[in-house]
Amino acid sequence: MFKKKCLTARQRKKLADVLIDDYKVSIRRACMLVNLYRTTFEYHPHRRDDGPVRQRIKEIAVSRVRYGADRIHMLLRREGWPDNHKRVRRIYREEGLNLRLTSDLMRAKAAAHRLERPEVSNLDYCWSIDFVHDQLYNGRKLRALTIVDNCTRFCYAIVVKISFKGIDVAEVMESLKMKYGRTPKRYRLTMELNLQVRILIAGLIRIM
Repeated sequence: MFKKKCLTARQRKKLADVLIDDYKVSIRRACMLVNLYRTTFEYHPHRRDDGPVRQRIKEIAVSRVRYGADRIHMLLRREGWPDNHKRVRRIYREEGLNLRLTSDLMRAKAAAHRLERPEVSNLDYCWSIDFVHDQLYNGRKLRALTIVDNCTRFCYAIVVKISFKGIDVAEVMESLKMKYGRTPKRYRLTMELNLQVRILIAGLIRIM
């Protein structure tokens, strides 16, 4: 009997099928050899269609790129879906939506792969605004505002400060307009930029 290695019921059932098909062993004998109940061997699961909830999970993952399986399950329960956390986690893994929780940096990189990235082929069509973090020798944190052209990858500005306000970002954008005499058609913003910045930028250009 197979007792040393811990096998799941599905694996034991496959072993029993091999014994029955290849070695012409009876079902009773095969179940006894693999330590499997006869009722478990003859049971056929009737899994219900999870297409609708699978589609809803993918929609939430696209719109809320930093949400993991547990937070998506919480949103589903609020919407009235009866599926438990185990089903949500299984679908979440099968769809390849996992966010690794080892560090904030790796989580941000994993979330970035789920964002829709439009194709940019023209100069000054889209600029990306993002923050880069660093710290001094004494542990004091710094933030660097970067503005990069998505087509040429040219960095128009890197502004370093202890903290940024919405008006600070707007002033940097206005200075670039005065310096280069042009502005992009769209801006691509990160999730970190607050609503105040978005409102200030929306008055000047279109946000992607």
